[in-house]
Amino acid sequence: MFYYLFDFLDKQFDFPGAGVFHYISFRAAMALIGSLLISMAFGKRIIQLLHKKQVGETVRDLGLEGQMEKKGTPTMGGLIILSAIVVPTLLFAKLHNVYIILMLLSTVWLGAIGFLDDYIKVFKKDKKGLKGKFKVLGQIGIGLIVGITLYCNDEVVVKEKLTNSVSVFTPLGANADVVHGSEAAPQMAKWANKETKSMKTTIPFVKNNEFDYSSLLSFIGPGYKKWAWIIFIPIVIIIVTAVSNGANITDGIDGLATGTSAIIGVVLGILAYVSGNTVFADYLNIMYIPNSGELVIFIAAFVGACVGFLWYNSYPAQVFMGDTGSLALGGIIAVFAIAIRKELLIPILCGVFLVENVSVMLQVAYFKRMKKKFGIEYAREHRLFKMAPLHHHYQKLGMHEAKIVSRFWIIGIMLAVLTIVTLKLR
Repeated sequence: MFYYLFDFLDKQFDFPGAGVFHYISFRAAMALIGSLLISMAFGKRIIQLLHKKQVGETVRDLGLEGQMEKKGTPTMGGLIILSAIVVPTLLFAKLHNVYIILMLLSTVWLGAIGFLDDYIKVFKKDKKGLKGKFKVLGQIGIGLIVGITLYCNDEVVVKEKLTNSVSVFTPLGANADVVHGSEAAPQMAKWANKETKSMKTTIPFVKNNEFDYSSLLSFIGPGYKKWAWIIFIPIVIIIVTAVSNGANITDGIDGLATGTSAIIGVVLGILAYVSGNTVFADYLNIMYIPNSGELVIFIAAFVGACVGFLWYNSYPAQVFMGDTGSLALGGIIAVFAIAIRKELLIPILCGVFLVENVSVMLQVAYFKRMKKKFGIEYAREHRLFKMAPLHHHYQKLGMHEAKIVSRFWIIGIMLAVLTIVTLKLR
C-alpha cells in the first residue's frame, strides 16, 4: 500500500524521498523491520491473550526430559508469525504482482488449515486434531491452485538468454529497479526482448543448470510442450505437501522449526533477488524471471517473522507455533521455491526437514518389517531410532534439546551455503 501512496506522491508532487519506495532493497528492509516489530512487540500481547483463553499445549508423556514442563504453554502462536508476514507484505509490496498474490494466498490458506487443527485440539479437546486426510486435501488444494496459476498466468514468464545478439545496456538507477525488479549496475547483458512462457527450472550440479519439465513428454511427438502441465502440476502438489509436512514434523522442540525456517528464508531471499536482477542472473548464468524480485519483500517479512517469533519460542519456549505456524512455514517455503524456479534445490536447502520426514518413514517401515518377521515385542525392542522424528532420537540419547537445536541450525547453515554454491558448482 505504501508503494502506491509514495509512487503517487512522487509522480504528482515530486515529494522528497518518495522515490526510494521504488527500490526493492528499501522496501524489503522496511518489511523486515516491520515484521520484527510486529512479532516482538505484539507477540507478548498475543501470548497473554492465549494464556487468558487457556490455549495451552496438551502434552503426552513420551518419557522425554523436560517434556512435561511444557504442559500448559500457550500454543497457536503461529498467529504471531502469520500476522508478521501478511501485514508488512500488504504495506510494502506491489499487491498487483501475481507472485505476491500467490504467496499471500498460500500463507493464509495453510495457516487456516493449521489453525483449524489447533482449534480442534485445544477447544474441542480432541488430541488427534484435524484428520490427516483433510490436512492433505487442503495441501493438495493449494498445490493445485499454485500449479495452475504458475502454468497458466500470462505474467509468469522468463527471459531467455541469447547466445548471439547485440548487448543491451542496463542503466543504473530507480528506473532499472522498476523494470528489472531490483537495483541494477552498468552491465552488458544479452537477453531476448520478448518474455516467454516456459516450464524450465533450475537443477543443481548440471551444466547450464536448467531442466524443462516438458522434455519428459518428448516421446509424445510434436506439440508435446502443451502437455507439460501433466508433469508440472503433480510435482508442485507433491512438493508443497512434502515440505509443509516436513516443517510440521520438525516443530517438536523449542526453536527448531522457527530457526531452520529463518535460515532457509535468507537463502530464498538471495535466490529471488538474483533471479529478478539481470546483472546477477547474467553473472550466475541462471534464468532471469521478470517481476520475481518483488518476492524479496515477502521473504524479508517471512525471515523477520521467524526471528521475531524466536524471541519467545527459543528454549525455554513461552509459546508454541502449533500447526497454525508449522504447516504454513513449510508451505510458504515450498511455494516460494517453486515460484522462483528453484524447487529442485529443496532437498539440499531443506535438508533438515527432509531428514526429519525420512526418519519417521524409516521408523514406521522398519517397525512393520520387524513386527512381521519377529513379532511385536522384538520390533518394540529393536527400533531403528529410539524415537522418531530424529530430534527425539537425540533427546532419548540424553542430549539437551537446546544443544540439539543449535546443532541442527549449524547443519541448516551448512546446507544453505551449499545451496548457494550450487549456482556456480556445475
